[in-house]
Amino acid sequence: MTTQEIKGIHHITAITSSAEKNYDWFTNILGLRLVKKTVNQDDIQTYHLFFADDEGNPGTDMTFFDFPNVPKGSKGTNDIARSSFRVPSDRALDYWLKRFEHFDVKHSEIKEQFGVKVIQFEDFDEQQYQLVSDENLEGVAPGKPWKNGPVPEEFGIYGLGPVVIRVSDLNRMSTILEDTLHFRKIAQDGSLVLFEMGEGGNGGRLILEVSTILPPARQGYGSVHHVAFRVEDRSVLDLWTERLSNLGFATSGYVDRFYFESLYSRMYPGVLFEFATDGPGFIDYQESYENLGEKLALPPAYEAHREQIEGMVRPIDTVRSTKTFEKEYFGFDEA
Repeated sequence: MTTQEIKGIHHITAITSSAEKNYDWFTNILGLRLVKKTVNQDDIQTYHLFFADDEGNPGTDMTFFDFPNVPKGSKGTNDIARSSFRVPSDRALDYWLKRFEHFDVKHSEIKEQFGVKVIQFEDFDEQQYQLVSDENLEGVAPGKPWKNGPVPEEFGIYGLGPVVIRVSDLNRMSTILEDTLHFRKIAQDGSLVLFEMGEGGNGGRLILEVSTILPPARQGYGSVHHVAFRVEDRSVLDLWTERLSNLGFATSGYVDRFYFESLYSRMYPGVLFEFATDGPGFIDYQESYENLGEKLALPPAYEAHREQIEGMVRPIDTVRSTKTFEKEYFGFDEA
């Protein structure tokens, strides 16, 4: 892998109708750890919640904006249609069937996608997800399941899997992925086309779903805002800024998100890509490993405005270091 190569999926950012429901869903049902509770740096009255693995490792976090009064999004084409989470094994998927049934989560049965077993499901906003099994797969290394959460570690979510993007123009998006981003086309199955980046595997995959019938999607709650790809550091980010500009793509230029450094580009209509560095990460001078996500964290540039910002966003109790989550097996360990 060259130093300039994209390493895998970094994070996915979506939109929720309720930060409170979103926190409850990811904490108590999916068993992901809230590693940062902050605000949208471009809209400080809006929460930005980061859910990830036990340590907030890159490639494990799904984040959410809580825009006030945003309408519900509509499904369609030219849109990031589905997010995936990795679990360690096929047996973990059997556990998740029991878990979803217990919590009355709308879900599919176990199916197969490019030789990988998956379960598709949705949340209270009809946001579309899937769990993907890492059984017998190598490639981009996973993170670590949240060890103090309610899901047994041997079944826990520990990273992001393939991002599914629905497109009306397969040739245009394929050219961007292969010629510009240097992704590799691996397989095609009907309307689905599989690409890999970096070391591949579930943490380095993107799936295009071709639809020329659906209308364009409309963004709102229940939809994905953007997907971010992993790059090593600022020097690689600058190389991508130069490369995209030379190829005629408009970019945001360098953006410092404090927890990582970024570059944004809308290279295909309706789909926003971000390039994000692996560091610095979420464990910092504001929060230690033990209390990640428990306070309203603000980047230094916003700290002087803390009183104003705290007056804009409603309080959400996210303290978990004083609580004990019992591991929930639902009798599965006895099956």
